[in-house]
Amino acid sequence: MAKTGEELESESQTETMSELKRELERVVKCIVLERDDDYSFDRAIQTLCALKDLKKFKFNLKQPPPPPSSPSSSSSSSSSVATNSLLEEADIPRQFRCPISRQLMLDPVILATGQTYDRAYIQKWLEDGHRTCPHTQQVLSHTVLIPNLLVRKLISEWCKIHGIDVPSPIIDIDEEIIKDADRGHLYSLLEKMSSSLSDQKEAAKELCLLTKHVPSFRTLFGESIDTIPQLLNALSPGRANTDLELQEDLVTTVLNISIHDDNKRIVAENPLVIPLLIESLKSGTIETRSNAAAALFTLSAVDSNKHIIGKSGALGPLIVLLDEGHPLAMKDAASAIFNLCIVLENKGRAVREGAVRVISRKIVDRILLNELLAILAMLCSHPKAIEEIGEVGALPCLLSIIRENTSERNKENCIAIIFAVYFSDRSKWRVIEEEENANGTISGLSQTGTLRAKRKATGILERLNKQAASITRSA
Repeated sequence: MAKTGEELESESQTETMSELKRELERVVKCIVLERDDDYSFDRAIQTLCALKDLKKFKFNLKQPPPPPSSPSSSSSSSSSVATNSLLEEADIPRQFRCPISRQLMLDPVILATGQTYDRAYIQKWLEDGHRTCPHTQQVLSHTVLIPNLLVRKLISEWCKIHGIDVPSPIIDIDEEIIKDADRGHLYSLLEKMSSSLSDQKEAAKELCLLTKHVPSFRTLFGESIDTIPQLLNALSPGRANTDLELQEDLVTTVLNISIHDDNKRIVAENPLVIPLLIESLKSGTIETRSNAAAALFTLSAVDSNKHIIGKSGALGPLIVLLDEGHPLAMKDAASAIFNLCIVLENKGRAVREGAVRVISRKIVDRILLNELLAILAMLCSHPKAIEEIGEVGALPCLLSIIRENTSERNKENCIAIIFAVYFSDRSKWRVIEEEENANGTISGLSQTGTLRAKRKATGILERLNKQAASITRSA
């Protein structure tokens, strides 16, 4: 039997409450693990309030909606008049009204204090020079406006139930005006980077938040070659860690800017950036060092940047960071090393910096197998890498991974490494032959592996069979 409209609405409310609960779990986890900034606390408070409001909202749904309006013309002007009339007559919940305009919010956004406003009105408040919350009068720690998707969805549902067309946000009308305002705000923050330390730290914190939460703000940095030098003006080369908080915010801002594809080249080619990131790999908070590695990974997506980063000496500090084994930083370091080693000349640099020995130890300990096996397989095209893999005794570990691991990609990379060693170092033949005789590891993979794994395994088996036939003839 088809569900009634009331039943469908009830299911929609239940789904929304589930989304709110999942969101609350996520932000609480961020707070507990210290992975986020003050935004997580604000978001947790906002989500709790939304849950409370939704319960009240569900109760109100049980009340009969107002009678439908009389038929009107299909013209847009008539529809707009009807919508305005319904809005005036409807009892709009307090939580759906903008605290400034007292009207239904069209584009709800969250301010730094956790309060929700209609974007058009709070944007005007900020553009007029105010740096406090209109409702609480608290001084704002930043002026980033975060879309409140939960409240927007609740408003949309409320409008549908009361027969009201959901109005379009005013903000959509003139995006260029908003971009001009953002551009002016960026330049004012960059000016602060040449001011006092307290002004620098305040501006750096806000720039970090803006470039993290507002993608359109990242694009502004690509409009002028002067923005990067202004941004990094506060950090002296060789002394970037003088103020750890300032260093962390600026390195994270560089990472955020680099996410935008059009910025990657201009950021990497600036003579201040790569040296700063390399210095920050070596010293700073673990978040700073991790974000420096992540920035190098992001920038290395452009082939020309791989050469710049490699020549600048980044691989050594990245390998040290990987070796230290901090969970937050290892994956970023490994990702950057992998990207850089796609370039032949960087493979040699990585091998000379001790990458093979560090990676082999991590693989033995079953750490980051996916990433590190991929790097080691890539390095195997370098003769010195093959020599070192044999020296550190990695073959038994690689063979055991083929036997025990469920990842086809990991098995493929293991057999690729074994293949390279086997055909370059005759002293390792016995290890592989004994493994095959005892467990049939290679022949098994030649039947069940990926196409590449089968090809490598078959090549080893053919060589093993020729070797066995040669021994038989000699006997």
